Amino acid sequence: MRRIGALLNLAADDPMGQARVAAFVQGLQAAGWSDGRNVRIDTRWAAADPGNYRKYAAELIALGPDIVLASTTAAVAQLQQASRTVPIVFISVIDPVGSGLIASMARPGGNATGFTSFEYGLSAKWLELLKEVAPRVTRAGVLRDPALASGPAYFAAVQSVAPSLGVDVSPVNVRDASEIEPAIAAVARSANSGLIVTGSALVAVHRHRIIALAARHKLPAVYAERSYANDGGLISYGPDFLDQYRRAAGYVDRILKGEKPAGLPVLAPTQYDLVLNLKTAKALGLTVPDSLLARADEVIE
Repeated sequence: MRRIGALLNLAADDPMGQARVAAFVQGLQAAGWSDGRNVRIDTRWAAADPGNYRKYAAELIALGPDIVLASTTAAVAQLQQASRTVPIVFISVIDPVGSGLIASMARPGGNATGFTSFEYGLSAKWLELLKEVAPRVTRAGVLRDPALASGPAYFAAVQSVAPSLGVDVSPVNVRDASEIEPAIAAVARSANSGLIVTGSALVAVHRHRIIALAARHKLPAVYAERSYANDGGLISYGPDFLDQYRRAAGYVDRILKGEKPAGLPVLAPTQYDLVLNLKTAKALGLTVPDSLLARADEVIE
């Protein structure tokens, strides 16, 4: 019986988190591993709480796992503080080299490897999509977690295309849940405003609240992941995380069979999904261009 730990960024009752775990288990089963038969999976849900990352990382390492699956930079950082020898396969890490988690993408060199969640430059696409679906937008707030290195990088990429689109962009810093509502209300006070919601564990945990606030303030908003559009967000563009969890199972399989994370390259997403929610567009009084509908991977009606 081999033992796999899992330190995840969402809450235990979050359907999005459950779907991701199911995709991981599906990937393991395809490789011949079955929970309760030849492998045991111990899962901890951090719910984007820094204290939980520290607590659960120590708990999981104390259980003596053969390997740990980790979601987000914070999870990997805490696990590496607890152990530099237990192998880690990560998902949803933006910049593992810049964060000091690995030596290089091609040869990580330590006890961690896995899958990055986004190329910074592609976040410029969010503003392009916002302008395309809501042409009257002339101001956009970029909601981000300033504690993450990805926050400024996302904003810089969005800002680089703003002049050509005729949009003034400004950062909207949200450090904890209490700042979400006033931050979105501040964006909505300016006429012809829109919202770009970048990816972070904090945003993922509180996504339903953010989507509801955008709807209340009649703000067209673009999100970094398809689950947000499925949950009522206007439009999303981002990697297929379920695919990444399935692919992570392949890396776990290889490491359990003797390969070392130090020699397994960190991989970028292979698929980005564009999802449109026409029901939300209608509620906002928006007419989605046929060209955008034709490019969408999924249209929610």
